[in-house]
Amino acid sequence: MDNKLNEIRRKIRLLRTEMLSAEDDIRKQVNRDEDCSEAAVHLMSMRVTMLGLISERNRLGGEERLLNVDERLKLDVRAVSRRPSNGTVDRRER
Repeated sequence: MDNKLNEIRRKIRLLRTEMLSAEDDIRKQVNRDEDCSEAAVHLMSMRVTMLGLISERNRLGGEERLLNVDERLKLDVRAVSRRPSNGTVDRRER
C-alpha cells in the first residue's frame, strides 16, 4: 500500500507540473488574443484527474493536513547558516 501511495503522490506531482505549464500556455494565448478553448478544456480535464488522485490518496491514508495562518507563521523556515568551506570566519560568528 505504501508503494501505491508513493505512486499516487508522484502522479500528483507530475500533474501539477503539467497544469502549471498548461496555465502558462493559456496566459500566452490570451495575451496574443488567440483561442485558448482547447487548452482550457484540457486543463479542466487535468483538474478532474487531480481530484480523483487526491481522493484516492486520502482514501489510502495519505491525507496531508493544511496548516492555518498561525501554524505557518510559527514554522521556523529560516535558512541554516553555513560556515564557509574555505575556513574563513563568517562576520556573524566573530
